[in-house]
Amino acid sequence: TTVKKNSYNELRIVGIVLADQDDIVGKKVAGEYVVCTKQALFDYIRDKWIDGILVNVKDKSQIPQDLEEICVQMGVTVYQKLTEPENDIYNPKIEKFAGYVVMSSGISSASVGERFLKRLMDIVGSLVGIAITGILFLFIAPAIKILSPGPVIFSQVRIGKNGREFKMYKFRSMEVQSPKAERKAWTVRNDPRVTKVGKIIRRTSIDELPQLFNILKGDMSLVGPRPERPFFVEKFREEIPRYMVKHQVRPGLTGWAQVNGYRGDTSIKKRIEYDLYYIENWTLGLDIKILFLTFFKGFVNKNAY
Repeated sequence: TTVKKNSYNELRIVGIVLADQDDIVGKKVAGEYVVCTKQALFDYIRDKWIDGILVNVKDKSQIPQDLEEICVQMGVTVYQKLTEPENDIYNPKIEKFAGYVVMSSGISSASVGERFLKRLMDIVGSLVGIAITGILFLFIAPAIKILSPGPVIFSQVRIGKNGREFKMYKFRSMEVQSPKAERKAWTVRNDPRVTKVGKIIRRTSIDELPQLFNILKGDMSLVGPRPERPFFVEKFREEIPRYMVKHQVRPGLTGWAQVNGYRGDTSIKKRIEYDLYYIENWTLGLDIKILFLTFFKGFVNKNAY
């Protein structure tokens, strides 16, 4: 049951072997047939072209001593269960760390070299973006000032990597509000607080460009889960399983959820699903793909208001 629930249809289960019961071969257990006895397992693997086996027993004496050696020689991967998560929040994985084989609660598998390349891409990308933003600033800043008294740049506390607070920058797109009001208010369609200039720069995501300075500082990355305000982080961590896992990486200017349409007033649960997929499957190629998609479908979005 656990395998079916967590394999997302990527695995095809061909059968079960029970280490301590030889008399129920041919019968079903948990919806799958018991295909052979423990003694006949090697012959079954060879004859049926099995790709891998999961060893899930409490008593290791029930595991044939030569099981792994024979399977490796046959090209069959052996997965030995070490633990089973008690809930959906903690999903441990096995990895190498400082010369040890350890069980980790982290879900990102990026190496030191890959993290360095990602940071290098952030620095180069942010410097290029800041140069372009400087030109746009000459036109945007006067428009913001003339149509709505107040500062051109708006800063707001967000939660970043490892739960650390930082000030995230934007071009101001709303009327000036009290700190208490802006901390807890969610932007909705036809929000009266959004200015005329704000509607344009929010629809085109130009209001997000000052975050390039956050990227240069190291608070953010070009690509990653979008950061949220402390009030909403506290709210969502209680309501959505594994919500806080997104804070294992730097938040991003754009992300996998955003290029798939989940931005603005959309499903938080679906957004987290896409964020976790991004972290678990991260590659530099995926970052480049997301940046490419952002230019074509991420900047102008029907949910950006």
